[in-house]
Amino acid sequence: MSALFDPLTIGNVEFSNRIWVSPMCQYMAEEGFVGQWHDVHLGSFATGGTGLIMVEATGVVPEGRISIGCPSIEDDEHAAAFAPIVHFAHQHNVKIGIQLAHAGRKAGTALPWADHRMATPEEGGWQAVSSSAIAFEGYPEPRALTVEQIHQLTKDFASAAKRAIDVGFDVIEIHAAHGYLMHQFYSPLANTRTDEYGGSFENRIRFLIETVDAVKAAIPTGTPLFVRISATDWVDNGWNLIDSVELCTQLKAHGVDLVDVSTGGNVHNAPIKATPGFQVPFATAIRAETGIMTTAVGLITEPEQADHIIQTGEADAVFMAREFLRNPRFPLYAAEKLGVKIPWPLPIERGRKQS
Repeated sequence: MSALFDPLTIGNVEFSNRIWVSPMCQYMAEEGFVGQWHDVHLGSFATGGTGLIMVEATGVVPEGRISIGCPSIEDDEHAAAFAPIVHFAHQHNVKIGIQLAHAGRKAGTALPWADHRMATPEEGGWQAVSSSAIAFEGYPEPRALTVEQIHQLTKDFASAAKRAIDVGFDVIEIHAAHGYLMHQFYSPLANTRTDEYGGSFENRIRFLIETVDAVKAAIPTGTPLFVRISATDWVDNGWNLIDSVELCTQLKAHGVDLVDVSTGGNVHNAPIKATPGFQVPFATAIRAETGIMTTAVGLITEPEQADHIIQTGEADAVFMAREFLRNPRFPLYAAEKLGVKIPWPLPIERGRKQS
């Protein structure tokens, strides 16, 4: 019996299955606004049988965007642009979440296919900020945030979360992974502050914990709150799994429902051996040590592989990315391969294999 298509309830939300669309940057927003590309890109997943679509990293302020082509949700107008996408997902009984983000020192880039890395001021670029004035390799030196600016960003995350709920999103995820701003605070490799946001472990996780509290207070009771973390920097003296277990213990105590477990992104060319399912053991360890729900992500490409992760209790759900880019209706294929019958949208029902 397959477990991948078992429902999962978190807070007040029931997900129809455990095979979810991971947030994937598209670099197709204009001045932070999502548009027709996103309608079609995310809408295709909504017709494909997934249990959850997680919208790509979305800046809580304009300067929090990864690139000049990334979306933001800094005001009601930007939030309203998501409404058709949310409505379409709900029409197909699919839950949809948004990953609230600030890229920190990795912000302000040009589009990935441009012939230069950083966006110029003429293109709409800006100076990045971080925990400390330490550049990521190949990027300009960022400006260290003041304590007052940190407090403002915590408020910005909370305001963005409220806007997301008002427009209809079912799930809020705080992006604290992949070398972006929150990760730049909790990793000792990027944070050399000497105030209450640097130095000790408790100080380095303070920004994230305070933001979790603020977001939790801004959204309705029962709304699932996820946090994506990088469980390791993959280098000596960096953030590691032991740190992650302690962080996730505290995240659970502060009301986080699920930890979306990824790795890396804070150290250029870290020695990562990206083999199939290479990040799953981190999700498993955090789940076992803390009791918090986790998702696994990273080179999960086959239905049987994803199902095994759920069957064996290695994680509570799986996020997949590249397989959905190759086939936006991957869950329909996976269900057939695993011998599970799930509902298909009526307009495409005739594509179902006859048994």
